[in-house]
Amino acid sequence: MKIYLVGGAVRDALLGLPAGDRDWVVVGADQAQMQAQGFRPVGKDFPVFLHPRSAEEYALARTERKSGRGYRGFVVDADPSVTLEEDLLRRDFTINAIARDENTGELFDPYNGARDLQARVLRHVGPAFVEDPVRVLRAARFMARLAPLGFTLAPDTASLMRQMAVSGELDSLVPERVWQELQRALTYAQPSAFLRTLHQTDALRVILPEIDALYGIPQRAEFHPEVDTGIHQEMVSDMIAHLAPGDALVGFAALCHDLGKALTPPEEWPRHVMHEQRGVTSLQSLCERLKVPHEYRQLAMLACREHLNVHRLPELRDRSVHALLVRCDAFRRPERIAQLALVCEADKRGRLGSEQEAYPQGEALKLLHAAALAINARDLAVEGMQGPQIGQALTNARVAAIAAVRNTRA
Repeated sequence: MKIYLVGGAVRDALLGLPAGDRDWVVVGADQAQMQAQGFRPVGKDFPVFLHPRSAEEYALARTERKSGRGYRGFVVDADPSVTLEEDLLRRDFTINAIARDENTGELFDPYNGARDLQARVLRHVGPAFVEDPVRVLRAARFMARLAPLGFTLAPDTASLMRQMAVSGELDSLVPERVWQELQRALTYAQPSAFLRTLHQTDALRVILPEIDALYGIPQRAEFHPEVDTGIHQEMVSDMIAHLAPGDALVGFAALCHDLGKALTPPEEWPRHVMHEQRGVTSLQSLCERLKVPHEYRQLAMLACREHLNVHRLPELRDRSVHALLVRCDAFRRPERIAQLALVCEADKRGRLGSEQEAYPQGEALKLLHAAALAINARDLAVEGMQGPQIGQALTNARVAAIAAVRNTRA
């Protein structure tokens, strides 16, 4: 029995990145031997065990044979005769198919993953790549993580991904897995690479058609020098990753803020209410299909509906500012205002030439919200008033607080 460290831990060590979870593969053993040494079985689809002391995962070396559609359509063989090279062959990318001997530290790299790490190339291991649709999502997610290090997608890997998109293999992806990979991609430094990788391989139109529809839609160059709405969306996603690193919640809201532009003719865009309403409809469809968590869809709805109102905040009347805060449920969920301000800033700065510009509307919105939030009904003279009257008095006091802040700043 021999034990090897495999996958991401080896890859990241060679890249000089911080170590994450460690995964191990065991060659030349069966389930009885593992349990005899105190390992606890946990795998459902193939033999995986938890180490008796470290609780790290140890999997028996295995091969996989395609038996049906989708990522579950495999027959697994974990016989003790399976070699390390055979086990590594079933992995997705060469940079993940490197093993290190537990005792000697020697590297085993039969598919030249170290060479691809040095060349900064994400490449599939073998032709079996096309058998698992999740690998298309993983390729895009890895690009979101590794593109800042200079990685590119190998042309032959892109070709296989395009083949999978055309063949219908991606139709078997379950919503939960799509959401999981998207959510993780939004925590990385360059989520645009996730979108671009899928778009350029024709996979985005299958996985996220609402986002794919933004590509190719022209915008007025005086407001959007990048012109293409899809390119703007890529820039917005990267900007929010810069403003709020690792925050998938605001990242998703930023991703969805402009969905209405795919459903509204450009000549109607000045009538922003129309494309906001259509954007909300498109967002609802996306969220239902991917089973997006409630908190994510609520913030995304606010961003879709309100981002243009925040942009023109100086033009809004005091009472309209208060109405915006109410629509955001900002008096019960005060954190939403800072989140919405971030998304709006990313939208404004996610344009060619605007990356370094200030966004005063964001700070102004937070100041006006803080002033209104400081007003409570218990601090008002409401003796003898009924419920609706108290509510109106509270609204009037909050509007007055908003006006006072604006007069001070004027």
